[in-house]
Amino acid sequence: MMLNKVCFRTLHLKNSWLLSTYESIGGYSVLRSIIKEKVAPEKIIEEIKLSGLRGRGGAGFPTGLKWSFFPRNSSGQKYVVCNSDEGEPGTFKDRDILLYNPHQLIEGMIIAAYTLGATVGYNYVRGEFDEPIFRIESAINEAISAGYLGNNILGSNFNFNLYNSHGAGAYICGEETGLIESLEGKKGQPRYKPPFPANYGVYGRPTNINNTETYATVPVILEKGGKWHLEIGKPNNGGCKIFSVSGHVNKPGNYEIPLGTPFSDLLNLSGGVKNGKKISAVIPGGSSSPILPADIMMNLTMDYDSISKAGSMLGSGAVIVIDSDMCKVRLLARITHFYAEESCGQCTPCREGTPWMANIMHRLLHGHGEISDIDLLNSIAANIMGNTICALGDAAAMPVQGFIKYYRNDLELYINNKKLNKKYFF
Repeated sequence: MMLNKVCFRTLHLKNSWLLSTYESIGGYSVLRSIIKEKVAPEKIIEEIKLSGLRGRGGAGFPTGLKWSFFPRNSSGQKYVVCNSDEGEPGTFKDRDILLYNPHQLIEGMIIAAYTLGATVGYNYVRGEFDEPIFRIESAINEAISAGYLGNNILGSNFNFNLYNSHGAGAYICGEETGLIESLEGKKGQPRYKPPFPANYGVYGRPTNINNTETYATVPVILEKGGKWHLEIGKPNNGGCKIFSVSGHVNKPGNYEIPLGTPFSDLLNLSGGVKNGKKISAVIPGGSSSPILPADIMMNLTMDYDSISKAGSMLGSGAVIVIDSDMCKVRLLARITHFYAEESCGQCTPCREGTPWMANIMHRLLHGHGEISDIDLLNSIAANIMGNTICALGDAAAMPVQGFIKYYRNDLELYINNKKLNKKYFF
């Protein structure tokens, strides 16, 4: 199996985060070639389109298409922004890119700036990432000293300055417009769209926002070719993807594998289910994606289309494995509590609906629930879906709907046994 060949291609090297290490594998050679040959931005965009690269932050929107919409020929200031505010429960891949291969991210952002006509970039980093922040700060300073960042990059007339911006740990700031508001020093609340960031972003100027993994993939695509990247995965699902595997597995961690790899292979890579127990369910794309029973998940491949057809989402690639002993009620209660806490409160359906669902689950968990609460939960989730400014409302509603779809009997059994004061475990 092809493993760790794109964003994690430096992992096997000593001091992989240093400029000298990155240059030893050809780092910044793509940037040098682009500037020396004065490669047309259109050519770069077409190569990204050919690669099949889709946004690795969760939405999965085609990156080349996103770049083609950008008003790169407009006058005035333009920005590129990296979303390194990794807050989805279950995901921890971007943290490791910042830790172990920061220069590849920097090179990807420089190439994006060259392509889109931007001269300033921001890397919005989750505030709790102390060591990753130190690594990316050091890498930026190394890149400046080597002439890869700043004014007149590599003797050209291309200017690009990159800055880190530290978040404060709000999940909502992972939403691109909430991130922009926070970056500008305001309360991190999402904006109405349209206008979209490509036209009205940071300080009201055209802004391109991509995820850490997305930008870090760009140099490898341009080095090896879009066709090479496309053929690694499946049609419409090109390239490799980092999956953060956690939960009841023997070897939790990040695994960069080709899209289209069977889930069973990923489970084997992560050492199988902990303590030899039976797998019960999987949350395939972070806490916001609907849960899938094991019998469905074991027959799926890890790619956008396969997971979507099964009724869930690939999302950020956070794979949470759940064994047969895990209480589904407790798990759902934990998830609803998280979204109630992280709602910014701007939209009524989310502000009122997420605490309502969390309170119902708390009541149910402690033996005061009714069977009618299950339908009430479903109704609240349905009224949140599609009725909020950003996708946090959907992210809170979809897990509830998924649990009820597949584990309604578990919820009913829990309620009935709690009423009878019976000791009950799943």
